[in-house]
Amino acid sequence: MPPDTPTPPTTPEQALAIVRSRYAQPRLPDGTPAPLHVHEFDIGYLVYATLPPIADASGRPRPAAPGGSKVIVAKDTGETVAVPNYPVETAIALYRRQARQ
Repeated sequence: MPPDTPTPPTTPEQALAIVRSRYAQPRLPDGTPAPLHVHEFDIGYLVYATLPPIADASGRPRPAAPGGSKVIVAKDTGETVAVPNYPVETAIALYRRQARQ
């Protein structure tokens, strides 16, 4: 395998290591790294940060600002693809549609 060819991951931990090596890790308001989660599915791993709810001045939770992304690591190639920050199943469905093209 040429040196610039990604190594396909065989575990969620390997997928997480690939994402950490290629993307900036999001941070919590206190500056610590945000926890990253991995959702394994048949053809890949969906990796995403979990951020705490944001409170308004009164302390009530408010919706998170739209934006951001999740990253999918392909099981067969190790390649990564950023997908919108949709719910897990929606992000996976989008990736499946893109992979078929």
